[in-house]
Amino acid sequence: MDSRFSRGKSTILERSLARPKTEVSLSAFALLFSEIVQYCQNRVYSVSELQTKLSELGQQVGCRILDPLVMREKNGKRETKVISALLFIKVNAWKALFGKEADKLEQANDDDKTYYIIEKEPLINSYISVPKENSTLNCASFTAGIVESLLTCSGFPAKVTAHWHKGTTLMIKFDESVIIRDKALDGR
Repeated sequence: MDSRFSRGKSTILERSLARPKTEVSLSAFALLFSEIVQYCQNRVYSVSELQTKLSELGQQVGCRILDPLVMREKNGKRETKVISALLFIKVNAWKALFGKEADKLEQANDDDKTYYIIEKEPLINSYISVPKENSTLNCASFTAGIVESLLTCSGFPAKVTAHWHKGTTLMIKFDESVIIRDKALDGR
């Protein structure tokens, strides 16, 4: 490799996986995310299509951050239980992405496949002004895509959607196979 590109700097392969400084300027984040929303908005015709597009972008982010997060936070050990995986997302992934834990993690009373991650004031919605004609738009669909991807790539296939309830609620519906596997692990 030509020495003019690596003067005094280590290559990316020589850097430690230990926690680097991950803070990003809030104004830079707000600008970038609002541009992402505008970009997507110009390419869709409805609010549901926009939320789907944001979720797809979030899924790409989730796949890319899973391995570094697991290496940094869990020394490479993946979770095998549903609750452990959800707590990893609520605590570790949320801190890495937004600088704090998610507010709540709840399970639905009537359905053992459904869980909720509740965020009263999500950072992702803080700097997006939604016009009245798009009042149902929840830009936390991007976060829902990240969570869906983190779970699916970890071996817990699920569908995650964002809803306006108690702030923003991410509704996580696991595949039946995940619940059956989790109950079998409990039976050991």
